[in-house]
Amino acid sequence: MRAEFQVLAIPFIRETNGSAKFVVFRRSDDGCWQFIAGGGEDSEAPLEATKREAKEEAGLESDRFYGLKTVSMIPIDVFREHRNKKNLYVIPEHCFAVEIEHGNITISKEHSECKILNYEEAFRLLKYDGNKTALWELNEKLKSGKLPSKIYSK
Repeated sequence: MRAEFQVLAIPFIRETNGSAKFVVFRRSDDGCWQFIAGGGEDSEAPLEATKREAKEEAGLESDRFYGLKTVSMIPIDVFREHRNKKNLYVIPEHCFAVEIEHGNITISKEHSECKILNYEEAFRLLKYDGNKTALWELNEKLKSGKLPSKIYSK
């Protein structure tokens, strides 16, 4: 059963010069660019759902997940599983960053391609404001050396 929350995972790669690259994905169904996204299932917590989605959509099994403060609210009419629920109008999307190494991405059929881009390039491609806000937060924290203090591991 689908849980009443959504998750967003931003894969990133630290560069030797202190900057970072971000992995964005093109959806197979509508061609839009976004990060890894999906819904929680059954009794999953947001972190568990994020790890599952990262593995399913990109083959990622990192032990470096960072919680972000960004939370977007998404109208339920986007999700057919939630459309007929009484008194439910929006669901939260919890955001995480996942640090990866170069070359360990295997995209699922949900996506037609992925790109590894710098901040400006990724920001320009992204469709959804929630993805852009979470990317901005992560990039600012990386630039200032203040990545979230909480590292979630397996």
